[in-house]
Amino acid sequence: MQAINQTLRRIPVWAVYLMGALPAPWLFYLGLTGGLGIEPIEALEHRYGELALQLLIAGLAITSLRRFVGLNLMKFRRAIGVLTFVYVSLHLLVWLVLDVQLPSQIWADILKRPYITVGMGAFLLLLPLTATSNNWSVRRLGPRWRRLHWLVYPAALLGGLHYVMLAKGFQIEPLIYLAAIVILLALRLPIPGLSLQSNTADSA
Repeated sequence: MQAINQTLRRIPVWAVYLMGALPAPWLFYLGLTGGLGIEPIEALEHRYGELALQLLIAGLAITSLRRFVGLNLMKFRRAIGVLTFVYVSLHLLVWLVLDVQLPSQIWADILKRPYITVGMGAFLLLLPLTATSNNWSVRRLGPRWRRLHWLVYPAALLGGLHYVMLAKGFQIEPLIYLAAIVILLALRLPIPGLSLQSNTADSA
């Protein structure tokens, strides 16, 4: 594992940002050119949301991978968090601009459709996390920064629940995502006799 960690340390963070951002324009291009099927807007909205959830789960897994396996991906966690918010925002923008379009209908949907209410709640919880994902905020907030970034836990649960509620009929995939989130959050509970090397980095 030490050799793997040494290799990971040589990978620049910008490469994670680049690789993580590439699917966004590609999926949009597919939507424009008919590559996403007969309902491109719905498909694009779904793909962006699914990528956001996958990145959110990846970010949650980083601490557990270091804690239980010894794999150190901590240097990439901020990039994964920012990319998560980017795809959540794209998911939301496709719904706002391409799907619903009418401002009055947007507000009505947020109030009347529970899965949209839950999804919007997750988005709002992620806003302060993204705004403070910088070194200046870490220095400025001090210990409060870590407590603030605990908001990722309810945001993740709401995101997984949003996907389950959005699914039409019984679908196993949304349940797998939600189960993964629950398991990763459960793994963060303190275990007697198990020390966590990066205790200060266990916030998000």
